[in-house]
Amino acid sequence: MRQHPALRTLPLILLTALVLGGCTTNPVTGESQLRLMMSEDEEVAIGKEQYQPTLQIQGGRYYRGEELNAYVSEVGQSLARVSDRPNMPYEFTVINSGVPNAWALPGGKIAINRGLLVELDNEAQLAAVLGHEVVHAAASHSAQRMQRGMLINLGVAGIGLGVALSDNRYAPLIMGGAAVGSQLIMAQYSQAHELESDRYGMQYMAKAGYNPEAAVELQQVFVKLSEGGNNDFITGLFQSHPPSQERVEANRKIAKELGSTGEFYSERYEQKLAGLRRDRDAYTAYDKARKAMQEEEREKAMALIESAIDQVPNEAAFFSLRGDIRREMDNADQAMSDYNQAVELYPQMFRYRLNRGLLHREQENWESAEKDLKASLDSVQTSIAYLGLGDAVAAQGRNSEARQYYQRAAQDQGQIGELARQRLKAMGS
Repeated sequence: MRQHPALRTLPLILLTALVLGGCTTNPVTGESQLRLMMSEDEEVAIGKEQYQPTLQIQGGRYYRGEELNAYVSEVGQSLARVSDRPNMPYEFTVINSGVPNAWALPGGKIAINRGLLVELDNEAQLAAVLGHEVVHAAASHSAQRMQRGMLINLGVAGIGLGVALSDNRYAPLIMGGAAVGSQLIMAQYSQAHELESDRYGMQYMAKAGYNPEAAVELQQVFVKLSEGGNNDFITGLFQSHPPSQERVEANRKIAKELGSTGEFYSERYEQKLAGLRRDRDAYTAYDKARKAMQEEEREKAMALIESAIDQVPNEAAFFSLRGDIRREMDNADQAMSDYNQAVELYPQMFRYRLNRGLLHREQENWESAEKDLKASLDSVQTSIAYLGLGDAVAAQGRNSEARQYYQRAAQDQGQIGELARQRLKAMGS
């Protein structure tokens, strides 16, 4: 059986930290601090192993905007080059999610949602967001949170958690390294870490030629949004990056120290965001369709997703959702057609292969189910995929393999785990 490398290495690193923890110098601030006893290579390895699964869970790469991805990466790399750890293998990715959010994993693995990009006014504000995340990575803030107990129980008890993500119906069924990455990006940073990331992120901005006043403007907007109860931001960026008036005042002081020179690049930003802004209504319809589905208003959901597809006919997420709606409406053939379209447009996305694989299982297309479910597990481990895979290979007479898949599914603490245990019992295991 395959086991994600993060599952093998992370508990050992955490337990080693408990025994051998000591002081080291923060590479950004130069101050002495307690942190995990891991080498830079180990820190980078953890981020690398968790990056792609975490991207997938959060919505997947914004594959329709490769030029936008390249632009965001260019801005991010300009900040990484002037950071205090310029040799880390930084990566910057735009996620296909309307939730306004940005996050960093250990080792310089950084992402920003399209939902946050459309809220920004210029490239300097983008640099403020990315510079802040670069500091979180460079200063090993995620590693420090692990040290302080955010994930210690995972290391001791083993990893097999569901993650409560509001935009993912498979969230409670997610297992392995993807669950760990999501724990890291959802956990709230301390006020000290936020102030530290603001300060040094603004310094990186200035070094890279951006006006640090953009960071002040951005934090002012965030405070107003938090006071106004903006739900999208509350469930996204503000969950892990709480804004405060203290941060506004601190940023204002830092900007004064750095001087208000540098560029905002507003026109260039608008040029790069033109496509995303053009498609904003389609993605809004998609988000409303998802909400309608959650409320079991299928006809309303169908009308909304049809509108989204009419506006943007090459978005895999739209076809996947329409497939879900049609499946709920007992139209399996048309649902399969939609899932085929989603997979054709974005074959790397675990959810599309999982949806199609489970429908193949329902239709007893065992070989096709096996192929799709294995493909989904290559990206993200879910208990439901292991259960379905067990069914698919058992139907093909491969009971020994089926037991192994059921055993993995049985680690789930909910209904899927119970079904897997029942199947194992029926097989005499």
